[in-house]
Amino acid sequence: MKTLQRTTLLLAAAAGAFALAGCQNLSSPVVRFDRQVNYGDAKAVELVTNEFGSTDLQMIAEKMTGSLLETGIFQGRPTVTISTVRNKTSEYIDTTNVMNSIQTALVKSGKVRFVRSIREMQAGVDELQRQNQSGLYKQSSTAKLGNMTAAKYQMEGELTSIVKQSASTKDVYYKFTLKLFDVEEGTIEWQDEKEIRKTSKR
Repeated sequence: MKTLQRTTLLLAAAAGAFALAGCQNLSSPVVRFDRQVNYGDAKAVELVTNEFGSTDLQMIAEKMTGSLLETGIFQGRPTVTISTVRNKTSEYIDTTNVMNSIQTALVKSGKVRFVRSIREMQAGVDELQRQNQSGLYKQSSTAKLGNMTAAKYQMEGELTSIVKQSASTKDVYYKFTLKLFDVEEGTIEWQDEKEIRKTSKR
């Protein structure tokens, strides 16, 4: 009889332990890590390879933004659109990311307004058509056709590189060029470039 009571108590304790473990798993799941992960400084110099990296992007954005704002060309908060930014290097580089950083800094300065780029325009056209042609919205609340603000200036750029390599050394030279055109007159109102050289040894 005592043996039966002891067995019953052990089974009850085991069931309680399993139930408690189940509750713990529901309230605080266990996260397992295969490797150690740490947050780093997003502004720290990145020198993992001599390919185009985050530090290069940041240097280009800071140089172009500072140069543009120093010119005083943005009187009265003119409108700007971003056209093509060509990647003429042998690497895959997201030039849109570079231009996003430049655009963000310029918008935050409060001295310029950006209108939709060619790449972004279709989304705007689709939204206008949806509001005006679907019959779903009050006419008094829809965005009217023909009221978009045109760009006074158009921004174009390109990224090029020259790579030289020997048995022990690899040298990569980057040059980012950015131009600001007056849309109506077709004139270049501003232009600047940023050069970056990166060398690695084996």
